Amino acid sequence: MIKRWIAGAIGVLAVALAACAPGGGEADGDKVTLSLWSWRVEDVKAYEKILATFEKSHPKIHVEFKPFQATEYNTILATGLSGSAGPDVAQLRAYGGLQPLVEAGRLVPLDGRVEALSGFDAKLLEGAKGHKDGKIYGVPFAYQTLQVLYNKKLFGDNGIRPPATWDDMIAAAGRLKAAGITPFAVAAGPDATWTLPIVHEIFGNARYGSARFRDALLSGAKKFTDPDFTASITLLKDLEPYFPKNVVAVKIPDVQALFATGKAAMYPTGSFDLAPVLAANPSLEVGAFQVPPPPGSPVTTPVTPGWADGSFGVNAGSAHQAEALELVRWMATPEFGQLYASELKQLSAVPGVTPSDPLLAEMAKNYAANGAPYTLLVDFRYGQPNGDAVFRDEVQKMLIGQTEPKAVAESLQKGVEQWFKPGD
Repeated sequence: MIKRWIAGAIGVLAVALAACAPGGGEADGDKVTLSLWSWRVEDVKAYEKILATFEKSHPKIHVEFKPFQATEYNTILATGLSGSAGPDVAQLRAYGGLQPLVEAGRLVPLDGRVEALSGFDAKLLEGAKGHKDGKIYGVPFAYQTLQVLYNKKLFGDNGIRPPATWDDMIAAAGRLKAAGITPFAVAAGPDATWTLPIVHEIFGNARYGSARFRDALLSGAKKFTDPDFTASITLLKDLEPYFPKNVVAVKIPDVQALFATGKAAMYPTGSFDLAPVLAANPSLEVGAFQVPPPPGSPVTTPVTPGWADGSFGVNAGSAHQAEALELVRWMATPEFGQLYASELKQLSAVPGVTPSDPLLAEMAKNYAANGAPYTLLVDFRYGQPNGDAVFRDEVQKMLIGQTEPKAVAESLQKGVEQWFKPGD
C-alpha cells in the first residue's frame, strides 16, 4: 500500500505503455471506451464487477481497468500522463505521492466539477489536494486505519482480554510468550521496512502527542528531536522482545502467516490487512483494539491513526474528459462507495457508507471518534529525503543494534530539514 517513487528503465516503460495503447480512450460509434489505471493487480475481478454497475447507468461509456505492479506504477503513470498513451482516469497516490503529477500539470482540478466532494471528510480530502495550490485533484476512494488485530481464540485460551491499559498489554504479551506464542507479528526484513513507521504509529502516536505534536511540528514549535517523540521510538526497542525472533529478517508474508495460523496472537497493522488475513484463514476469529496510551503520554485516550489511501483523478490530456468526469463523479456517490467497501473489504472514503464487515465498521467508528494523523505519511513525504523512508531505515538499524532512539530522531530531523520549512 505505501510505496516510494522509483526510477524505471526506458525500455521497461516503453513495453508497459505499448501494452496499454491506445491511450486517452477510444470511441466505438457513439460509445466511448475509457482507460482506468491502477496499482491493484489483485483487485481486477472486484473492479470489473464495480465498473459493470457504472456501465449499466452510463450505457455510452465502457471502462477498461488496467492494473500494473505497485512497485512500477508511479513511474509508468508519470510517463503515461506525459504522452498520448496514458489513462483517462488514474488511481492516484495520496499526499506527497500526488504532488509531482500536480506540479507537472498532468491532472484536471476537480473543484466545482465534482460537487459531491464538498461533503467529504476534510482530513481525507487533504490527501487529494495539491500541497501548494490547495486544489482537489482526485476523488478519495478509501482510507486506512491503524490498530492491533488479535486472535480471539488465543486470547480466550490464555485468559486474556483486550487491554485497557499499557501495562495490561505488556502483561498479556508476557503471558503469550511464556506459552510459546509470538505476542506481536511484526516484520522488519528487507521487504518490510515500510511497515516499521506503521508499527511505530500504532504504539507511539499517543506517546509523542498525536495531532497536537503534528501541529507543533508544522508550526516550528517542536522538532522530531523532542523528548516525547524520542520516547515513542524507544517503545519499539522496549517491545522488541515480544516480536518474532530475528525480526530484521522477517518478511511480510511471514508475519501474515504467523497470525493467520495462530502462531502469533496480535498483529499491529492497518485495516488493509484484514481481508488478506481472513482470505488466508476464513475461520480465524479476529478482533481489534486501539493501543492504550503508554505511561508518560501527552494524550491519555487511545487513538486510531489513519490516512487517505488515494484517489481517482482525470488525465488533463484525455481526449474524453467529459466522460472521464462522469466516471469520477460516480466514484463520489454512495453507490460506488458501498460497492467498493463490500467487494474489496476496505473502508470507503465516500460519506455515509457503512462497512458491511462488523470489524471494519468498528475501525471506522474508532477513527471517527478518535482519529489521528499518520504524521510522517501525511506531512513529510513532499520532499527528499522522504521523512517516512529515513525513519524506516533508521528504525531497522536500531532493531539490529546499530543505533539508538535518540539518534533515530536526530537523523529524521536532519533529513526533513533539507526541504521542510515550518509554516509553509
